[in-house]
Amino acid sequence: MSEEGSGYAKALGGRLRAIRTQQGLSLQGVEQRSNGQWKAVVVGSYERGDRAVTVQRLAELADFYGVPVSALLPDGGNAGHSEPPPKLVLDLERLQSVPSEKAGPLARYAATIQSQRGDYNGKVLSIRSDDLRALAVIYDLPPHQLAEELIGWGVLDPDARRAVSQNG
Repeated sequence: MSEEGSGYAKALGGRLRAIRTQQGLSLQGVEQRSNGQWKAVVVGSYERGDRAVTVQRLAELADFYGVPVSALLPDGGNAGHSEPPPKLVLDLERLQSVPSEKAGPLARYAATIQSQRGDYNGKVLSIRSDDLRALAVIYDLPPHQLAEELIGWGVLDPDARRAVSQNG
């Protein structure tokens, strides 16, 4: 395998591992839940990038995890290698000082993400642009307007404006 192919296999493996762990599954858990269709040793070798996965098997694994195939691809299925958008980072300490009638939905959403990730450092939380879009629906605002609101509350870095403008 070429160096580039090996790097891609490792990146793909990282995405596979991330999806599995987000679902709270161990490798043994995958084997048990799939009634042996997915052997722990095979899935582990895919995740390490030690073993190539066919498109067919990747589609079957995506179906097993209940996610689109693009969610398993390292670049999210997007062609091209542009600069990644700025991260959306919530300041959880500042969030605590925002009145709950304003920040309640955001605080609950952030707590859910923390729980899913097992990330309880309590200071900051990185979110995806998809998370911001979901929050925008909850707040009944366009994403860019919600971003401005969160920046105004001091819970979102002003650099987030670039991320929001790049991702619609």
